[in-house]
Parts: sequence; structure tokens; C-alpha cells
Amino acid sequence: MSLDVTTDKDTAVAVVTLDRPDRLNAIDLSMRDELVAAWRELRFDDTVRAVVLTGAGERAFCTGLDREAVVPQPDSPYMTDDPLLRVGPKSNDLWKPVVAAVRGMACGGAFYLLGEADFLVADPAATFFDPHTTYGMVSAYESILMALRMPYGEAARMALMGSAERLSARRAHEIGLVSEVTEPGGALAAAIDCASVIAGYPAQGVQGTVRALWAAREAALAQAFAQAPHLIALGNLPDERQTELFRARRRAFRTR
Repeated sequence: MSLDVTTDKDTAVAVVTLDRPDRLNAIDLSMRDELVAAWRELRFDDTVRAVVLTGAGERAFCTGLDREAVVPQPDSPYMTDDPLLRVGPKSNDLWKPVVAAVRGMACGGAFYLLGEADFLVADPAATFFDPHTTYGMVSAYESILMALRMPYGEAARMALMGSAERLSARRAHEIGLVSEVTEPGGALAAAIDCASVIAGYPAQGVQGTVRALWAAREAALAQAFAQAPHLIALGNLPDERQTELFRARRRAFRTR
């Protein structure tokens, strides 16, 4: 298992932990399937009224799709599958509030999850970045989600600067991506405190509010997401060239 789900029956809060710290909590297809199953199970668990999403270890919340994951694709340009498109809570019709606790790196495909959290709490050492352009890839879904959470210029800078850019927790708080920067090591506890307060309110009103807030973004997401597959197909380098760039950058980093 690469996902840990625990529930505190007293507070009605579930904590969902990405548990692959040796891989910087990168999402492989197994974890993807576990996340989908967890969100769907939480829909039916009336003992859970709020959820905290976090990553195991100190180095990363999540670094997106595991580069070693083999993603089967139909042999057709009209049916390209994005492995993380349905990995988040809203995509699985979960309308219970989700608070993300971010420690360490959050990058690339992590934004599928953070883009569907209701708000973010961050450790001061948290950093946010999007490496897609560095490796010849189009940042489509990730950039769309982030452009709806932060000022356009900040989302554009993070996406276009690739691995050269690191958005600090402090800056993320200044631009509204993060709602709170905690004391070192305090993000998870702070997120659980927030979730516990929310879980203490009448569930129907809370869930209706979550649904209403998401409705404000839904139309824009639907229209933008409709273009994403075509932009990715046109702009991505071939997989083997992406891999070459990734390995070259990793070798350069190791020799510093």
C-alpha cells in the first residue's frame, strides 16, 4: 500500500497520507488507484466530515507522476489518457472539505491534488514549482488549476520558468495560494485543527458550501480542460527525448 488513511472518530477527520517517501511521494498507477478508491470510500463514510491530505516524510508533499510509471495508451491520437486527471477528490465527487498540509516539495502533478483541495496550509520550508517546460512538456492541466488559485502572472512565472523557479511558502501565502504558513513541522497539526473545526459544523451546510465554491470554478475548468489534450499532443517532446532531458538534468544535479 502506498496510501495511508486514518480516521479519528472523535473529531470526524480523516487523514489521507501519500506514503512513498523514498520516491518523494510521486504517484504511480497503484497509488493513483488507491487515491480514487479512498475518495470514493470517504463519500460513503458518514463518520468522516472533513479530510486532511498530506505527504509522508519531510522532503516532499508530492512530486507528481512517478517517472518510472508505465502508462498504457490507446494507439490513437484521439484517445490519450492522462493518468492523474481523475486523481483528486472533486473529480471523484467528494464534496466533503479537504485541507492540504504541504511540507517539502510540491510540484508538477501534485497540482492535480492541490488544485482540488479547498485550502492549503504549509510548512515554512514548503516549495512549489512546475518542471514541465524544463523537460519539453506542456504544463496544461496543472497550469489551468493553478491559474484559478493564484494571480495569472504568478501561475505563468511558475509554469514557464520550470525547474529554475521555486515558489516559497512565504510567497505562496502572499499571493493567496496558501492560507497559512505554520511554525516548522506544524502544517499537519494546523490542517487537522482546521478540519476539526469544520467537521464540528452541520455536514449538509458544509458540503453545500464546498459544492457552491467549486461551482464558481467549474465552467472555466471545463472549457480549459477541453483544450488541454490537444495542447499536450502538439507541444510535448517525444517520451524518449523527455527522458534524455530528465536524466541529463539529474546527472548535472548530482555532480554539483
